[in-house]
Amino acid sequence: MKRIRDKIEYYSLKVDNHWKILPVQRQRLLTKLFFGGYALLTLLVIVSVCKSTSQRNNEISINHIDGISKSPQTKDTIRADKINSLIKK
Repeated sequence: MKRIRDKIEYYSLKVDNHWKILPVQRQRLLTKLFFGGYALLTLLVIVSVCKSTSQRNNEISINHIDGISKSPQTKDTIRADKINSLIKK
């Protein structure tokens, strides 16, 4: 775990040093581009949510779940069944 943390810290320091080396004008341009992309993505998500909730047939269908596995019971479930049967008596 310490190795992973060290690698992440090394990478973040490397990226931070690379950012500091860039000229201020380039930093401002990249910051504006990243913020513009984030704002556009946020706007698209809001529009998508508004569009999907404004439809008239916005209903949730509840159906039976198919495909329940028929796997054998484990020791824990057998023990729980025994405890439940004792409690019922």
